[in-house]
Amino acid sequence: MSFLGRGWSFPPRFDSRQQAVMVEHGEDIDESLHILFRTRVGERVMQHAYGTRLHQMVFEEITEQTITEITDLIKKAVMFFEPRIELEKLDVRPSGEDLARLDLQLSYRIRTTNTRHNMVYPLYLDQASHPVRAG
Repeated sequence: MSFLGRGWSFPPRFDSRQQAVMVEHGEDIDESLHILFRTRVGERVMQHAYGTRLHQMVFEEITEQTITEITDLIKKAVMFFEPRIELEKLDVRPSGEDLARLDLQLSYRIRTTNTRHNMVYPLYLDQASHPVRAG
């Protein structure tokens, strides 16, 4: 299954022999998606279009419009930069644990093996619209 890829873990880690920890198959795809979502468009010198504009959303209030924009950003990024998968479902919803976090729940199928995977990516937003209560 070398066609699924193999690469360094992210963030890079080293084992007891000082060898880079490698990941492959579904784990490599999950880490690739995390890197894609964390990379700003224009940040990569040789691939200016790679990444997302999620960082521009961090000060937005959680509204239907914000959720729709984030959904669109994620769908386009996956379509253009992760050809190994087909995104089957994407849910963007506020976290029940943290008012300033959206959980991006992805369900995808690896094209070459027809294997289905799920992943949750936490997106932290600064909820400037929520008043801070003095205690």
